Amino acid sequence: MKEAIIIGAGPAGLTAAYQLLKNTDIKPIILEETNVIGGISQTAEHNGNRMDIGGHRFFSKSETVMNLWQELMPVQGKPALDDIMLGTEKEFANTEKDPQKEDDVLLIRRRVSRIFYLRHFFDYPISLKFATFANMGLWRTIKAGFGYIASCIHKREEKSLEDFYINRFGKPLYSMFFEDYTEKLWGVHPSQIAPDWGAQRVKGLSLSKAILSILKKPFENRKDPSKVETSLIEQFYYPKKGPGQLWELMAKKILEMGGEIRFNTPVDSIQLSDGKITSVGSKGNEIKGDYYISSMPIKDLIESMKDKAPANVCEVAKNLPYRDFITVGLLVNKLKIKNSTKLKTVSNIVPDCWIYIQERDVKIGRLQIFNNWSPYMVKDLENTVWVGLEYFCSEGDKMWSATDEEFINFAIDELVKIDIIDREDVLDSVRINIKKAYPAYFGVYSRFNEVREFIDGIDNLYCVGRNGQHRYNNMDHSMLTAVEAVNAICGKGSKNDIWNVNTEEEYHESK
Repeated sequence: MKEAIIIGAGPAGLTAAYQLLKNTDIKPIILEETNVIGGISQTAEHNGNRMDIGGHRFFSKSETVMNLWQELMPVQGKPALDDIMLGTEKEFANTEKDPQKEDDVLLIRRRVSRIFYLRHFFDYPISLKFATFANMGLWRTIKAGFGYIASCIHKREEKSLEDFYINRFGKPLYSMFFEDYTEKLWGVHPSQIAPDWGAQRVKGLSLSKAILSILKKPFENRKDPSKVETSLIEQFYYPKKGPGQLWELMAKKILEMGGEIRFNTPVDSIQLSDGKITSVGSKGNEIKGDYYISSMPIKDLIESMKDKAPANVCEVAKNLPYRDFITVGLLVNKLKIKNSTKLKTVSNIVPDCWIYIQERDVKIGRLQIFNNWSPYMVKDLENTVWVGLEYFCSEGDKMWSATDEEFINFAIDELVKIDIIDREDVLDSVRINIKKAYPAYFGVYSRFNEVREFIDGIDNLYCVGRNGQHRYNNMDHSMLTAVEAVNAICGKGSKNDIWNVNTEEEYHESK
């Protein structure tokens, strides 16, 4: 029997193993550096409260991905806890899945994300409501309007992410809603970042698309995901106990089907001969296979090859930039920000899944409210609010190196400063650091093709996932790279098909 060595047990690695078992007689062996399933899509638990690291909506324009998710977890056919408490009217799936009685179920959740700026809430994406203009003020509104008109008349050459945003929103709106947040995320100014990131993450979204969405809304068929920009979706699926629950279930299926998962097995060496990988090493042990599917960071992949890679490839890979990630979980009695929307929530908290913090006097990037992701993420749903404060940093910097106590106190102070909580309302806290969460698009990234050309030349190596391709993919795109890798192994596609996932504008606009 042939074997595929898969590096990493995140969404891409697990999907590759699952697809191999379903469609081939190749045995997958997953090598996972940690003892956790799901990578950045894991769910962490702290004293009975569950945290989604980074926030993961289960929505895709790909039927392949949607079917894979529902194959593992059918969609709820009965109301969830908060549906019952609030008397929510919702179109449930035609299943018998009852979240009150079963765990392996996808919930249908309402998407609410807003921007917090000038101590006010703004819709995300920006909407043309009176409240938007009132919060911006007359002068900012006039400037934004003229700025957008100017961007329609004169398009900038898109040499940077700054150019990308200004072309779509105008300079004043870019300065208000994108410039500072982007610099928080990447640690460099948008003028220094390649426009590739915008093409992948913002996709086809622009102010004109947002306006068109409002005008078309009464006539749209919202059941067809191919007709909706990803950033404009109103509902999404979500595992009852967070994203990690689905990946843990997929891992269980992989083991039942004959696959293998080896935890605490970091790949630290890779042997090459005649244009192929012959084996990988972990803690002195040699592991051989016929195919190798890698979701490990490109930087570490090339370093593991030692002197087998050309000098220019080693130089680029060694200096590829990443941003690291810190989440602070805070359990609080209540939030100071009030629910001024018409949306009903348990205990009338704000309805947001996450809030983009645009305030310039704090470093926090986003605030998740886990109560709104799933009522089953919170131990005491009625009496507490469980939030996640998200920070972007670089491994070894001041934020990363702070002790847990120091950083948690810093994070609490920030939420107090912008009037979201009172310090005395904090009941519990935890801090989680994630390395290489975001592959970055500046510095030597401009020479990434040199690395890609080399790794594509290794006959039995297939690179998948966010870090495996140094591409800021969503979860569904990471899964699709794994699907395409298995297709390539089976002779039904090529390595180009793997790299082409989430690159063509046509994919963003429709199926």
